[in-house]
Amino acid sequence: MSKIAIIDYGSSNLRSVFKALEKVAVSQEKVEVTNDPTVIAAADRVVFPGQGAIANCMSQLQKLDLIESVKEAIAEKPFLGICLGLQSLMLTSEENDNTPCLGIYDGVVKRFHHQEIDRKNTTPREKIPHMGWNEVQWTRPHPLTAGIPTSSRFYFVHSYFVEVQDKALVASKTEHILDFTSAIAKNNVFATQFHPEKSAAFGLTLLKNFVTWNGSC
Repeated sequence: MSKIAIIDYGSSNLRSVFKALEKVAVSQEKVEVTNDPTVIAAADRVVFPGQGAIANCMSQLQKLDLIESVKEAIAEKPFLGICLGLQSLMLTSEENDNTPCLGIYDGVVKRFHHQEIDRKNTTPREKIPHMGWNEVQWTRPHPLTAGIPTSSRFYFVHSYFVEVQDKALVASKTEHILDFTSAIAKNNVFATQFHPEKSAAFGLTLLKNFVTWNGSC
């Protein structure tokens, strides 16, 4: 039986992620919410959802002795990061006074600012946080986006976005105040700023693709 571990660091929307994965998982897949490093190590696939503040996220990961478990999962098995689970992969975040993150990729997390809209002479001003449905433009094919047309709409809730140095990491872009990276992908890692578990049919398609993904692109 294949096992999917959903990382529980104490502050995340775990129930909706669990229910969505349970809905699309085939009979051979067991979905489990856990903060046990040994369970995460034994899992075949790992999902890292997150919400709230990055400083609390990193503090809780440290407190629960999950830092190495997360890094090992990123290095070794199909890994899906959601929202804060994407932002945590960067070097630092502007949130909470430049919080150090996991440092997996050379990139930073930045806050949306209204002056970027002013430079574009856009009215009315778009809201912060970016909340609700928005189009996602795939920048390249990927196994997790199979069956999902570009410009499909997904659900977002965030005030911060990632900016990566290696543009080859970018898997999708979305327009809100500016053109920002809404998903990244490299090898066995796929991470989204949007919430597939809250994104109706297309979100479930992405999750269904994940539960059968072998981690190759």
